[in-house]
Amino acid sequence: MSRPRGLLPAVCLLLCATGCAAGPSLEDRDAVTAPPGDSRRLTVGSAGFTESDLLAQMYALLLQEAGYRTKILSVTNRELYEPALERGQIDVVAEYAATFADWLNAKVNGADAPTVGSPDPVATMTALRGLAGPRGLTVLDAGRAVDQNAFAVTAAFAAEHRLKTLSDLGATGLPVRLAAGDECVRRPYCAPGLRKVYGIDVTAVDPKGVGTTPAKQAVQNGQDQLVLTTTTDATLDDFGLVLLADDKRLQNADHIVPVVNRARAGNASVTRALARLNTVLTTADLAHLNEQVDSWRRLPEDVARNYLVDRGLVAG
Repeated sequence: MSRPRGLLPAVCLLLCATGCAAGPSLEDRDAVTAPPGDSRRLTVGSAGFTESDLLAQMYALLLQEAGYRTKILSVTNRELYEPALERGQIDVVAEYAATFADWLNAKVNGADAPTVGSPDPVATMTALRGLAGPRGLTVLDAGRAVDQNAFAVTAAFAAEHRLKTLSDLGATGLPVRLAAGDECVRRPYCAPGLRKVYGIDVTAVDPKGVGTTPAKQAVQNGQDQLVLTTTTDATLDDFGLVLLADDKRLQNADHIVPVVNRARAGNASVTRALARLNTVLTTADLAHLNEQVDSWRRLPEDVARNYLVDRGLVAG
């Protein structure tokens, strides 16, 4: 599956090794305070869902290609893995720019603080780096891939009404039932934003979750007309669904960014290794990689390696 829209519940921690023997658990490791560039052994964090697993595997392989020994630590709750990243128990993790900026902002300034993530990637990255820096974290450059909220309709509905964008849907004036999570009723990127920004007549929110099978089935069978999912959803074709372009940029800039512990991994070698993915990995690529794991039942480590080998980023 693609990433959840909010924090996942805390579960047991799973440690798996990549390129070296399994190490101690998160709770047992002491904080590491090595100087920049001193360590040739790095821990890559995963948030425990398909897309995060794939990104962690790719980061680990790229770092191995650069001469590092790596292991992957899966921690399915940002409330656990972000402090571990600050302490050097995790050295690098793939994050989502706007989401992580807002999470750090709430941590620093309180849950009621105004959001700092926005549809503007430059402003979002500036805010994120300003919040991450004092915590000993370095945010590397964002790549081309973006995993953000998106809305889909059936291909037949799109063809009938000549829809390619959310603006097109708003212009039809059609009443729309939206399959989404409960929070969509009040979240500005969801039903309120569709009404205000696009003029879409959202008559009701059907609380079936974000990109879940029941939500997609509800649109597929005509019970609902629109579903909230993500730009890297790998299963849209299975339900006969197509995304409508967010042409007025309602959604925040959730570009995928590597975040590193500055003391452990804030050096040019790590930056160069991870930057090699930036100009290659696209949103469409990431959706296809998710599909191979979720629909084709392939292992994330195999899918990640095959992709990097095919793109000439690691040796076969």
